[in-house]
Amino acid sequence: MGEGTVSTGPQEPVVEVLAEEWGAIGELGEALDGGEWELPSECPGWTVRDVLSHMVGTELSLLGEPSPDPLSTPTHVHNEIGARNEGWVASLRNHTGPEVLDVFRDVTSRRLAQLRSWPPSRFEEVGPSPVGQVPYREFMRVRVMDCWVHEQDIRVATARPGHRQGSAAALAIDRLASAMPFIVGKKAGVPDGSLVRFELTGTRLGASTWSYAVAGRRSAMGPSRSRRPNCVWTWRCSGGSGAVV
Repeated sequence: MGEGTVSTGPQEPVVEVLAEEWGAIGELGEALDGGEWELPSECPGWTVRDVLSHMVGTELSLLGEPSPDPLSTPTHVHNEIGARNEGWVASLRNHTGPEVLDVFRDVTSRRLAQLRSWPPSRFEEVGPSPVGQVPYREFMRVRVMDCWVHEQDIRVATARPGHRQGSAAALAIDRLASAMPFIVGKKAGVPDGSLVRFELTGTRLGASTWSYAVAGRRSAMGPSRSRRPNCVWTWRCSGGSGAVV
């Protein structure tokens, strides 16, 4: 793991990374004008305001509040989690963007107070998460990644690039890199014996390279320079574009 790794300690570090991420989202929201809140995002069916509403809903759920029933089930919803997400988003559609931002700040403040009140042992407890049964600490790392990605969804929709460095960005990139073996070996169905390389270039997130070797329909981190890869995917941060070589 790189600089995004969060270690254990009396004051749980991942909580402060969440605080950094939520603070960045708050600052971004403050900069948006009325029209920008209604711009379509890359999340199907959601505006910029809806993306923030989704993040509000997730944290309300983690505070123990039941999700509202969705008014409808859009075609992009394929499971129960997606339906719950739509319920939260729909429940806030009568709010303006700044009003949703106020709710976001209130909810994340309450979440931070809750998380900061817990002893380290609470973060060791294993429970459900989007990546399976994991310690709560790992679940919160996933929350950092998810919120950072949705922050970038908002930035892409509003043409406001930023927050590509720091603890939250580094942790998010580490989490995304850790998911690549599953993507390469299972989702993409890359043939056995292949070596796939991902290259992240540019100065904002730093230069990173991950290589994954496929054997027995499984993918694992492989040697980065031992042989020529079958495929190289390059993301150039400065230009905001990705390319498969």
